[in-house]
Amino acid sequence: MSSEATASSETMTGSKSGAPGRSRASWAVLAVCCLAQFMVVLDVSIVNIALPSMQDDLGMSAGGLQWVVNAYTLAFAGLLLFGGRAADLFGRRRVFVFGLALFTLASLGGGLAQNETQLIIARAVQGLGGAVLAPATLSLLMTSFAEGRERTRAVGAWGATAASGGAFGTVLGGVLTDVANWRWVLFVNVPIGALLIVAARAVLVESRGRVNRLRDLDVPGTLTVTGGLVLLVYAIVRTESDSWTSASTIGMLAGGVALLTAFLVIEATSDNPLVPLGIFRYPGIAVANCIAAVLGAGMFAVLFFLTLYLQRVQGFSPLRAGVAILPMPVAIIIASQTVTRVIGRLGPRPIILTGVVLGAAGQFWMTGISAGGSYWAEVFGPISLMSFGVGTVMVAMVSAATAGVPLHMAGLASGLINTGRQIGAAVGLAVVTTLAANRTAHETSHGAAVPDALTSGYSFGLLLAACVFVVGVPLALLLPRRRGPVVPVPAAASEGEPLAVADADVPVNAGVVAQAAGGAES
Repeated sequence: MSSEATASSETMTGSKSGAPGRSRASWAVLAVCCLAQFMVVLDVSIVNIALPSMQDDLGMSAGGLQWVVNAYTLAFAGLLLFGGRAADLFGRRRVFVFGLALFTLASLGGGLAQNETQLIIARAVQGLGGAVLAPATLSLLMTSFAEGRERTRAVGAWGATAASGGAFGTVLGGVLTDVANWRWVLFVNVPIGALLIVAARAVLVESRGRVNRLRDLDVPGTLTVTGGLVLLVYAIVRTESDSWTSASTIGMLAGGVALLTAFLVIEATSDNPLVPLGIFRYPGIAVANCIAAVLGAGMFAVLFFLTLYLQRVQGFSPLRAGVAILPMPVAIIIASQTVTRVIGRLGPRPIILTGVVLGAAGQFWMTGISAGGSYWAEVFGPISLMSFGVGTVMVAMVSAATAGVPLHMAGLASGLINTGRQIGAAVGLAVVTTLAANRTAHETSHGAAVPDALTSGYSFGLLLAACVFVVGVPLALLLPRRRGPVVPVPAAASEGEPLAVADADVPVNAGVVAQAAGGAES
């Protein structure tokens, strides 16, 4: 039996014994893990609300502003699977504390940033900290609660905390930016992180998985996939100043493709790959990951443009903008809860198709925003419809990705969904925002007023995002038809249910799914 299995067995035995001290210790672990997950999820939505204030204070370009989002997203997506392996190699508590310290220090550095470059670097380090921290949260829960009712309650509490982070972040970000300034949306992580570090060292017990060799960390795979994605996104963003046919753009795009190709070669030949390519032989996984990428591209673009439109054009304060975006996470949560009740009867395919249609319809509706329009007439309805569609897709998408997959690979299958969504978000946002900025510049050069030029660019960006999202319709039709009963995946913890974590033979990717529950709010 592996060391991880032994640790898990001991933990479960202690939990079942009913010892009051053991029970209290387990619930203290739950509190630490939930608060850490909440902080990571909160960071995405809370920062989005402050983007216009960051741009004004630091004089950031449109390209620089999107890097505030993409630096975090790329670092997180590229290193998430790596973080899961690191936790099993070096110990979950040790990696948890390290990730937490890194995230906290990066938040402090971002809050103190004096220019665009410093802020973007801080956000990238935050993404690294989150990628290391997130996989450990769920993995620690699994080794602290016995399988059964206690574990189900713990995972439910963890998932609900993660889901609430996105909703709470929009409002808290507005409050902090209004009352203080944008720097406090980053500073707020510092006291929380410091408190968690102290608590983690007091209540968490160290445990290791079966990985015990440094070479079991797929460093070449991690470097090539992360480097390839960064090069691709950077090349796209640079097209604001360099044309798509320029030597520098073509060179960077070619370099990005070469690195991603090298990643595939490494994964095919490595003894311990980040992503065993054989998993894509199972029906639904490849299609579900494509849908995840489409979902991420559309959802992140809407959040980005809507934040700018409400504050730059409509004149909303950060707080009012945060409240105005609140229907987005609320609708996602409602839809997710609804889907868990019907997916067992219907299967994922029709639910995903319905969700994609609703989401695309909401996005196309939202393209009708105008400089003089009202929130209730042009934003509330579209964002509610789109978000309900997104929430509908998210739970069913995980079920589709894990259907027919052996238990020992289910953690990897569901973890890939979150990675695919983050990658889609980064690449999609780079393309859409670049083209939208070009539309705004074109309108301005032809004498359009600033509000009208901005609205034209935002509307065009939303149209492009809607076109990307609608690609999910033919993709959904490619999913295998239902062949048997479907086990619903819990809404708030859709990728976090102990599907594979309970299996001691899956030490690496089980915890990777931790961040996916919060991904709905990002």
